[in-house]
Amino acid sequence: MYTSYVAIGDSFTEGVGDVLPDGRVRGWADLVAVGLAAAAEEPVRYANLAIRGRKLGPIVGEQLDAAIAMSPQLLSINGGGNDIMRPRVSVDDIAEKTARAVGKAVDAGIHVLLLSGANPSDNLPGGRAVQRRGDELAVRVRAFVREVTAAESAVTFVDNFADAGLRDLRYWSLDRLHLNSFGHARVASNVLMALDVPVPGAWRVDEVAAEPPLGRRAPSLAYYREYVLPWIGRRLTGRSSGDGRSAKLPELTPIDPDIVF
Repeated sequence: MYTSYVAIGDSFTEGVGDVLPDGRVRGWADLVAVGLAAAAEEPVRYANLAIRGRKLGPIVGEQLDAAIAMSPQLLSINGGGNDIMRPRVSVDDIAEKTARAVGKAVDAGIHVLLLSGANPSDNLPGGRAVQRRGDELAVRVRAFVREVTAAESAVTFVDNFADAGLRDLRYWSLDRLHLNSFGHARVASNVLMALDVPVPGAWRVDEVAAEPPLGRRAPSLAYYREYVLPWIGRRLTGRSSGDGRSAKLPELTPIDPDIVF
């Protein structure tokens, strides 16, 4: 059982879309920390260095170095989602950076939780390009994981991109780019099952999965005004949704399994 866990990444790992009543975001990584704490016989400490909008470079650079310096037993790595949304991107470069980051953490004696993001392509305008690039990246990452796990067991891979049920609109927030609370709970469930840790029934993962799917629904004009145009504006001006933001939990902090943040 892991008693210290650090998460690095972008909005997916920060928890954007899973909004608590007080306005804070929670997300799958926070839920995983709670799940680990509920199953552990000793205190579990957790840090989350993820910042929305971050591309892979800063994640596997600044965040990774800070995470390794904490010497956690478990480190989750996810990134590249913001990269493949850009007009020009090298999937090979993303895969190679990811592989180097995993290797660096493993060499530091840390067990790596490598996970792909959920697949938003069914619900997004221009989703075909996201699907194509996501598929290319998934092939590269899966090949890397097979190579690593054949030699050692220091990496656990959770392939959320291949979770077909997670593509349904019921798991996505209004912007169709970030998971909602149900989606984050399902990802957390995928992670805990991969780590052989019990999934709390209070998360209602099986109950939500049993509901009829919403299927695909065309976005409205209001959707384009509220979400697409601001996103384009940030790209044209070189801004990011994470500008000026810092990590929400920058230090390893004891987690109370009875409090969900």
